[in-house]
This record gives sequence, structure tokens and C-alpha cells, in this order.
Amino acid sequence: MLGLGVIGAAILIAVLAPLIATHSPFRSSINFLQVASASHWLGTDVLGRDIFSRVVYGSRTSLTVGIGAAFVASLIGVPIGVIAGFFGGRVDVFFVQAIDLFIALPGLVLALIITAMVGPTLFNLVMILGFVMWPTVARLVRGQALAVRESVFVEAARALGGKPLWIIRKHILPNIVRIVAAQFAITVSFAIFTSASLSFLGLGIPPPTPDWGGMVRAGFDVLSIQPLVSLAPGAAVAFTVFGFYMIGTSVE
Repeated sequence: MLGLGVIGAAILIAVLAPLIATHSPFRSSINFLQVASASHWLGTDVLGRDIFSRVVYGSRTSLTVGIGAAFVASLIGVPIGVIAGFFGGRVDVFFVQAIDLFIALPGLVLALIITAMVGPTLFNLVMILGFVMWPTVARLVRGQALAVRESVFVEAARALGGKPLWIIRKHILPNIVRIVAAQFAITVSFAIFTSASLSFLGLGIPPPTPDWGGMVRAGFDVLSIQPLVSLAPGAAVAFTVFGFYMIGTSVE
């Protein structure tokens, strides 16, 4: 329930951002690095932009990247994991080797290299993070498919002449959908965190688009003057990642 509450609040803030934000997230002013006040609830950044409004609009970017990357990772990983686990034999060996190869590569380093090559746009980040995270999804789904494949009802379906695709659709997928949903939530949390890390390193969404990781980096040099420039978006990342992670780990 706690995770659902956090996620629900984050999604609501993203949807209602124009109504919640008190200022334009792009408009700069001469009021640089102001502390929290009635006119600027969290103060202003180095360009005089309202921090609260930029954090609110940053939820759209982070949720888009996180959910989009998890969708891409599931789109690649679930079919591969199901095929490897259900058919076994050489098919399983081939896909397991591919999965292990990708898992052996450091995810953040791989994302950094690919992002530097293709450019840090919103679409590119979604595709890159999804590509980096699919092996984890595939390995989990493969293990679940292996377990379900040995079930009595699957053996009965085979004995009655059920085709492999029909068995996968009617028996394998319905029995692993709960685990896939849990992994989807965890993948979203990791995607949001990794996206923020890339933005902190200068390879995130290009400015002036509000992005939590980029905001943390922008306030890194003025922590002693106006700490909320970094702390506010950093807290937003932490709470959102916590919410999705709680949902994912609560599903047994």
C-alpha cells in the first residue's frame, strides 16, 4: 500500500503538472538561488527558475523514461525467457549464453557508451535502458517458464496434442504474469535511477527540459548556498524509486 501510494502520487503529479506547478519550469529570472519563500516554495536555481515547478515537471520525464524502458525490456526479455525455458535443449543453451554475456557487462557503463554514441534524447534513453535491462527480465522469466513447464497441466496439454505456441499462450504466460509484473515494477525503479545517473554525468535529457538527474547535477556546485537545488530532485528520485521497488518486492 505504501508503494502504491507513492507511485499513485507520482503519476498524479505528472498528469496534473500544469495545474500543480506554480511557475513555468523554463522561465528564468534575475532571482538567482533564492531560498524557499511564499513565491518560490523550494527556492530558485542558478538561472532563477522555480525549483518546485521543475521538480513537478521532471516527474513526467522520469516516469516516461522508467516506464518506457521497462516496457522495452519486457518486450525483449519476456519472449526470449519463455522460449528458452519452454523449449530447453540447444535453444535454451543459446539464449542462456546470450543472457549471461549481456549480464556480464556493467549496465551503467554500457548505457554510458551507447548514449555517448547515439546522443541523449528521450527516445534514445528509453531504448538504451530497455536494451541494457532486458537480460535480467529474460533470466527471471526463463526460470519461471522452466518451473511451469514441468507442471502436470502442461504435461496433460502436451499429451492431448497441444501445440507449443498454444501451451505457451494458455498455460505458461498466465502462470508467470504475476512475476513479470513484479519485475516490471523493479525495472522501472532501476531505469529511473540509471537515467538520473546518466543525467548527473551529463548524458541525460538535454536542457532546458526538466530532468531530476540533471537538476541534481546543476545544484552540485551550489550546495552550500542553496541545497534544495539538488536535494529536492534527489528526494523525488529516491521516493519514486522506493515506491516502484516496494511494489516489485512485495509480489511473491
